[in-house]
Amino acid sequence: MRTVAIFIFDDVEVLDFAGPFEIFGVAGKQGGGEGHFEVFTVAEKPSIAARNNLVIMPTYTFENCPTPDILLIPGGGGFRADGTPFGTRREINNEKLLNWVREMNKKVELLLTVCTGSLILAKAGLLEGLSATTHFKAVEQMRQVAPNTTLFPEKRWVDNGRIILSAGVSAGIDMSLYVVSKLHGKAIADETASYIQYDYWK
Repeated sequence: MRTVAIFIFDDVEVLDFAGPFEIFGVAGKQGGGEGHFEVFTVAEKPSIAARNNLVIMPTYTFENCPTPDILLIPGGGGFRADGTPFGTRREINNEKLLNWVREMNKKVELLLTVCTGSLILAKAGLLEGLSATTHFKAVEQMRQVAPNTTLFPEKRWVDNGRIILSAGVSAGIDMSLYVVSKLHGKAIADETASYIQYDYWK
């Protein structure tokens, strides 16, 4: 059973992390199975407020988080009316986070992003020479942050082997099903999509 750590932060987009959490959480559990993934959340601090003020207590913080097999970084945020960045736009300047992501990248089997979570990988220097996608409203910022990354904003997900990125919000569900298929076969992914009644996957 692989472990999946989902990083969360203030103003994280709820579906960005909750969609993948559901996919990995239920994959392989139909018919009484034990499942293929153990999923948990991790944050820099012991409590965060997601979009629309959904308050969440993460399972771990940076200080006590076990090394996962898979790390997923969701997106969310933008710029307030006064130009103040929030969500990922703020987090890309968080050196503690960037250093933690760089260290995790050396250890994890797969590194995944949803939506503007790609900006964090870009700012950490982990997308040099790779392909990527992101939310359609963040394409220009991605080009500025990662000029040596080839962008495919029209794709729902892009697989570089170890690093897999998905486009905005609901695309994280598609990518997660793809990862389930990649690791455990399309039948398990189909079964998972059927259980959550996600017809788009078909």
